[in-house]
Amino acid sequence: ALTLAQKNRHVFLVEKLPCIGGKVALYEDIFPTLECASCVLDPKLDEVLHNDQIDVLTFSEVEEAVGYYGNFTVKVRRKARFVDSQTCLGCGACFDVCPVKVSNEFNEGLDERGAIYVPYAGALPNIAVIDEDRCLHWKDEPCNACEEACPFGSINYEEEDELLDLKVGAIVLATGFDLFDPRRAPQYGYGKIENVYTSLEFERLVNSTGPTGGEIVLKNGEAPKNIALVHCVGSRTSKFHEYCSGVCCTYLLKLAHQARQKLPDVGITQFYSDFCLPGKESQGFLNRVVREDRVELIHMKGPDLLEIVEQDQTILITSTDVGGQSTSLPVDMVVLAPAIEGARDVHLLASVFDIPVDESRFFVEDNPYVAPVSTSTDGIFVAGCAQGPLDIQAAAA
Repeated sequence: ALTLAQKNRHVFLVEKLPCIGGKVALYEDIFPTLECASCVLDPKLDEVLHNDQIDVLTFSEVEEAVGYYGNFTVKVRRKARFVDSQTCLGCGACFDVCPVKVSNEFNEGLDERGAIYVPYAGALPNIAVIDEDRCLHWKDEPCNACEEACPFGSINYEEEDELLDLKVGAIVLATGFDLFDPRRAPQYGYGKIENVYTSLEFERLVNSTGPTGGEIVLKNGEAPKNIALVHCVGSRTSKFHEYCSGVCCTYLLKLAHQARQKLPDVGITQFYSDFCLPGKESQGFLNRVVREDRVELIHMKGPDLLEIVEQDQTILITSTDVGGQSTSLPVDMVVLAPAIEGARDVHLLASVFDIPVDESRFFVEDNPYVAPVSTSTDGIFVAGCAQGPLDIQAAAA
C-alpha cells in the first residue's frame, strides 16, 4: 500500500480483521536477526494509518467485483463496530465490565476475551469492536454495561454496516496464510494431549502481550522442564502436503532461542528429518542456536516417523532416527510446526474474483516464471503467502 501510494495513487486497504498487521503482529521476535517484531512493524502500520493516499478499511470484506483492468468496481461491506472510531481511544474501560467470555482467536484460543474488545495490546487502529454475535445487548435481557462504562460516549448500538462501491484500476490479493490442522494427523496428539501446541500458539505464549504475559507455562501453571519442537507436521508427505513450507526450520530455531531466554535450564530437543535453511544468514543462525542455546537435535528417518502419546501424565515422543533405531523421549511440552496453507476462507474471495486456487488454498499465478504475481484475470495480482509459503522478507519484497 505504501509503495503504491508513492506514485500519488489512491489506495484502499481492505482488511477483514478489526486491525492491520496480519500474523506478524502476533510475533515477539522475527528471525534470523531476532529483531523485535513490533519495533519493525508498528512504524509501518502507523505510516499506513496516517497516509492521506491510503484509506484503511478494517473490519471489512469484499462482496462483489465487476469490470476489467483499469476499471473495476468493488463492493465492500464495512461491518459495524458499534464503537465510534473518532472518539474511542482503546482505553479498555469497557473490557472488564463485559459479562461475556469467549475464546480469544487472537491468542489462538489460549485465553478469553469479552464481547467488546481490542484484539491485542498495541493493535492498530487501537479501537474497540463489539462482537455482535456474542454481545448480550441483542439478547432477551439487553446488556448496556460497556455503554455505561465508556467515559467518551463511544458506544453506538444503532450503527449499521456500510456498503461501499470502490472504483479502482487494479486489485492486489494479500490474504496471508493459515496452518495445517494437526488434528488431521492424530499421531501428534494435538487436541487430545495437554501441552501440545502449534507454533502460532507458542508464539503467543512467549509474547509479552499474550495470555501469560510472555511466561512459558504448562496448563497447570508450572514451567516445563523439557520442551520438544517437531518439524514437518503435515509437510513433505504424500498424505497431506508434499511441499516444504520453507520457514518452519528457522522459526523453530527462533522459538528454541526464545525458550532458552525465558527458561535458562529447560531441556530443548528438535525432531527433524532435514533442515531447510534458505538465505545467507540462516545457516549461521542454526549454528548459533545449537551452540549457544544448547539445543539437542534428533535426526529422524522421515518427516512423519514420529508418534506422540500420553503416558502416566507425561508426554512420550517415539521416533525413528536415520539409523532406523526407535527412541522414546519424555517431555513436558511439545511445539509442532504445521505446514503453511492458504487462508481458510480463501475460496470465498476466489469466487468473487474468479481466480483459481490449488489444493492447498493458494492462489494460482498466471505463470510462476514470467508472471509470478499475475493471475488469470488482467489487473488482479497476488502477494505474499496468498500464493505460497514465504518468510517475511520474501512476502514484503
